[in-house]
Amino acid sequence: MSFSLKLEKRLEESRLIAFLVPVGSLLLALVFGAVLLQAVGANPWRTYSAMVEGAFGTPAQWAQGDFYALTETLVKATPLMICGLAVSIAFRMLFWNIGAEGQLVMGGFAAGAVALWLPDMAPWLPRWVFLPLMALAGILAGAAWGIIPGLLKAYVRVNEIITTLMLNYIAILWLQHLYYGPWKDPKGFGFPGTAQFEPFTWLPRLFGRVHLGLVFAILAAIFIWLVLSRTRWGYEIRLIGENPVAARYAGINIARNIVLVMFLSGGLAGLSGMAEVAGISHRLQHGLAVGYGFTAIIVAWLARLNPWGVVLVAFLLAALLVGGDQIQITMGLPAAMASVLQGAILFCMLGGNILTRYRLRVVRGMPAKAAQAAQEG
Repeated sequence: MSFSLKLEKRLEESRLIAFLVPVGSLLLALVFGAVLLQAVGANPWRTYSAMVEGAFGTPAQWAQGDFYALTETLVKATPLMICGLAVSIAFRMLFWNIGAEGQLVMGGFAAGAVALWLPDMAPWLPRWVFLPLMALAGILAGAAWGIIPGLLKAYVRVNEIITTLMLNYIAILWLQHLYYGPWKDPKGFGFPGTAQFEPFTWLPRLFGRVHLGLVFAILAAIFIWLVLSRTRWGYEIRLIGENPVAARYAGINIARNIVLVMFLSGGLAGLSGMAEVAGISHRLQHGLAVGYGFTAIIVAWLARLNPWGVVLVAFLLAALLVGGDQIQITMGLPAAMASVLQGAILFCMLGGNILTRYRLRVVRGMPAKAAQAAQEG
């Protein structure tokens, strides 16, 4: 008797399974990581404790008013939240926007251009105008970078995975050209990067290094949730994603929706770029394109494209990244080992996410000779 394994979609998603599978996936990842840590001579318990303390701090630190670790996690979570929301709404209608990284970079570029050049070009403008103009420039630049693959998909049927991916590299190389070349700070001692923005173009900080971009992320989550659950446009987006044929028969203009969704998706990613340059770096430099747009894809999938899930998963994933950096310092582990631990946890969580919607079924069959004899008989 032979058998095989078949992956089939669950008819109904159980809440118990939805809870147990992620928990089991996390435990499996921790066990796998513990084996790896033991193999390199590190104490798993101390390593995991250092990761948690590096991401959230300790009760003793909190009692002294030291929330540095937590604020650093929130700083890293902010662009993941906004970019996660950006790609999630595109994924809702089965448009695979892999270009959030490039859209973020273009948003940062446009906001940086306003901060660098507009104060000298229009010195009569009141200072409070600059931040709204930077935000608008970032949104429009990101939206323009998103509309390009949207138009190509809607009207020429060009594969959006290819176009969004390629546009990432164009945006990154364009920004590098600027801060290595014509926009390079002549007083920067040869380091690549523009001059620092004027202080009135910086985003206000809420606490620690946490800036107003976190508020942008929460407002964006509320906006996306309202659009998807309370508007006709949101219904059209969901219907296109669930059944494009039915949407077309219902008279929904799919091409127009693709363009509009990519305008929104790219605009959100561009806003995250503006928040990064105005809230953290205060200049255009190498640290802008560090993979937030790509990591946001993982955030969106783990959150199952739910806006509030994106906010939570982005925070937890940021904690994992910050904690991974911390164990390199406190435990003396190489950067590669920290990356392996992060990858193991993400791999198990993504695998578990599949099992919440699908199940493995054992298919039993007759031996090959018996099956052949039955056919001949």
